[in-house]
Amino acid sequence: MAGPASAGVFIYAKYLRPLATFYQRVLGMEERHASPEHIVLSSSHLQLVVHAIPEAIAAGIHLSVPPARREDAAIKFFHGVPSIQDARATAASLGGEVFAEQWSGPGFTVCNAMDPEGNVFQVRESAP
Repeated sequence: MAGPASAGVFIYAKYLRPLATFYQRVLGMEERHASPEHIVLSSSHLQLVVHAIPEAIAAGIHLSVPPARREDAAIKFFHGVPSIQDARATAASLGGEVFAEQWSGPGFTVCNAMDPEGNVFQVRESAP
């Protein structure tokens, strides 16, 4: 994605670098910019900004291991991956999870997933 993005997603993180690394590796994204406050990742279709939660607020957030799933958010994004099976293994190695249940849509297979801080998203693999 060259130039400024016309669309993207913000994810607020208690632990900035580990969460950015998770998305970078699971979704195959490239790091475009980093500062102490945020890390910008991109793929050919999406810009993802992982933004640090201010320390005063982050101090009051407890993350369990494994993370508690936060399914009650009003929005959930999806991103294509070459292989759900590979995404599942990578997510698990980084403290997240790609769930076992999967279903098919027109031209793709999809699974819900969770990052190491409990945020739920979807991975989609194109059908052969």
